[in-house]
Amino acid sequence: MNNDSTIVLPADPNDPEDFDVSAAGLERGLLARELRRLRAHLGLSSADFAARYGIPAGEYDSYESVRVAPPAAVLAYLQVIVAEPEAAARGVRRAA
Repeated sequence: MNNDSTIVLPADPNDPEDFDVSAAGLERGLLARELRRLRAHLGLSSADFAARYGIPAGEYDSYESVRVAPPAAVLAYLQVIVAEPEAAARGVRRAA
């Protein structure tokens, strides 16, 4: 079954501004929350986080604002950042 069509949280029929949430949408929302927490833990703004780790700012903002899901390679890189934030930043600096 497609996660984009599987509704895990139906819209409130009494709230005209509410909407259904799909399983994929919920996954993107949870990832966005994790990204914001990581960024806050590191004390970085969205732009600073993106620059430090070599992620285009617009792309990073789209992940954090739940507009799109990061591709698999970016998800893997984000796991590296979580595990070794300083090493990931050094790697970006060396590559620049």
